[in-house]
Amino acid sequence: MPKSWEVIESEHLGSYRIFRLRQDRARSPRTGQVHGFYVLQSPDWVGVIPLTAQREVVMVRQYRHGTREITLELPGGLVDRPDTPAQAAARELREETGYSCRELALLGVLRPQPALFDNSYYVYLARDAFRLGEQRLDQAEDIEVVLVPLAEVPRLIAAGEIVHSLVVCAFYLLLAQMSEFRGWLDAFLGQIEL
Repeated sequence: MPKSWEVIESEHLGSYRIFRLRQDRARSPRTGQVHGFYVLQSPDWVGVIPLTAQREVVMVRQYRHGTREITLELPGGLVDRPDTPAQAAARELREETGYSCRELALLGVLRPQPALFDNSYYVYLARDAFRLGEQRLDQAEDIEVVLVPLAEVPRLIAAGEIVHSLVVCAFYLLLAQMSEFRGWLDAFLGQIEL
């Protein structure tokens, strides 16, 4: 069974708008050797699966500079202090889509990339999502709201139209925890040709 490594030293290398960079040196409990690691320290993130009474998912289409692509995603963003993850989820849903919901339920907490990042990703289901008003986008956002029938999500994932790994994982959490969506897996697996 692997054991935790002893951190010998940590050095702060820089602060940037949405993350800080840290370099650690840690000793392997198996070999005793010391190795260097870079860690991106980031606030926690939230993602929201807003589901309307008509069983449509309120999704967003937006440009992502890292891959220089326009992607189909869930609303979400950073957990700004002093907000809780639930408060951040409600805020991001409202700002990015103009929607609100009757109930917000935590589906699960993921670690986006534990080899590099130190943060968590909180996934919420927004039940009975409804349009409340206009989007409240910041200067760096250009977001189109897209209503996607829940039954279409497996096809969109299989076809590579939903490629954001955290979005795919969020839908898996929905599937894993909601008995009413068990048929979703059958539909998804039925579309895969092995």
